[in-house]
Amino acid sequence: MIASLAGTVGRLAPGEVVVDVGGVGYRVRVSAGTYADLPADGDPCRLRVVTVVREDEISLYGFLAADEEALFRSLQAVSGVGPRLALRVLSGMKTSDLRRAVTRGDLRALTSISGVGKKLAERLVVELRDKVEPVEAGAPVDHGAAGEALQALEALGYPRPTARRALDRARDGGAAAVEDLVREALRILAPRRPPGAG
Repeated sequence: MIASLAGTVGRLAPGEVVVDVGGVGYRVRVSAGTYADLPADGDPCRLRVVTVVREDEISLYGFLAADEEALFRSLQAVSGVGPRLALRVLSGMKTSDLRRAVTRGDLRALTSISGVGKKLAERLVVELRDKVEPVEAGAPVDHGAAGEALQALEALGYPRPTARRALDRARDGGAAAVEDLVREALRILAPRRPPGAG
């Protein structure tokens, strides 16, 4: 499966980008937020990618931020939400606002998103409330190395709040690269085993 693409922007249009990697163009669907932040045609870019395989199609969904990719995956776990609807939800609201709306049960905010009715909004709240953490105003967004390190720790089974606290301490200690952040955070978390660890 394709997990990331690094190349140049071959063609950019609302909702999608073609990433040229060594002469091969990959069509990647993107949210409105990622589209707005992508560089111009011909400029280098790197996207985190989620590959969705179906009987008649293989689709790529791209993200600049680890947080948006994580929310995309969480949204798809909600009954009745496929990748295209998940991307539409992400396009309708900033990730921090979406997390806040879900955790607060703000149906009015959620139904303001195109394609999200009251029943779907209720499902989002019920099925995601305990899985997403709100981002308070002014809190740092999980971009770059910190975002990748956070995703790595979550993949190992650590809850997001626990992983983020450890990463904050790791950054305070001077760690900056993804590998250094993960290594230092794991040292900090050493006494605390992730759920399900033998």
